[in-house]
Amino acid sequence: MKVVVGIDIGGSTTKICAFSGGDRPELIRPQLVRAADPVTSVYGAFGKFLAENGLELSDIERIMVTGVGSSYVGDQLYGLPCIRVSEFTAVGLGGLYLSGLDRALVVSMGTGTAAVYAEAGKPMEYLGGTGVGGGTLVGLSRLLLKLDTVEHLSQMATEGDLSKIDLRISDMTVGSVLKGVSADITASNFGKLSDLAEKADVAKGLLNMVYETIAMIAIFAARSKDVGDIVLTGNLSKFPYAREIFPGLSRIFDIHFIIPEDSPFATVIGTALVGREQG
Repeated sequence: MKVVVGIDIGGSTTKICAFSGGDRPELIRPQLVRAADPVTSVYGAFGKFLAENGLELSDIERIMVTGVGSSYVGDQLYGLPCIRVSEFTAVGLGGLYLSGLDRALVVSMGTGTAAVYAEAGKPMEYLGGTGVGGGTLVGLSRLLLKLDTVEHLSQMATEGDLSKIDLRISDMTVGSVLKGVSADITASNFGKLSDLAEKADVAKGLLNMVYETIAMIAIFAARSKDVGDIVLTGNLSKFPYAREIFPGLSRIFDIHFIIPEDSPFATVIGTALVGREQG
């Protein structure tokens, strides 16, 4: 069985997946490996992936690589040629594949955030992004809550109360609400910070601020392309609060946010898809 392998190499995290060959190629389950540096991470991920899926080097048809850490990998991996893929192309293809859509705005929520307009059969178009993302959450969590990971922040936020943190339109109006503006919209993140706020409240406020910022950037980008579907991918898409906040924003702004299964692996899946299509 010849397979096409995709590898997304971050600073210390590597994601890997593959598509089997033949007329009906199947996705081989993506995996993630963490290590102290990109080189250790990618070699560890590749070896683990082969071992757990019963694959040999002779089974690999080609290796496609993307990500900020891909510069640490040469033109070959274990003697096999490595072909580099544009990260934005990978984001767009992966988002369409996981959502089953032919046209969408695909948002990659990683350390920072990128928005890609994706349409089947056409080049992917990077529309911009923001430095607000997972890195923002890690930094602010360390500063304010002495937490080192978004996982810990997410756990703490489950007991949080946003009414002690954020100022909403409903807090500023009496009677009728501004025409065309939902009373549930945040007027100011952390604009109602109470001296009674606890760590869980602050944790939820941080998550809410980052997700709302990403949502608004995505909505503006989607409107620029007259597209109603926004596919959310990347590591920040996996946390429970993402599945709590985005459906509400969908209703408020009349747009469809989608978090597909395996959303954290969209970019690496898109990377492997490029190799499959080249075959």
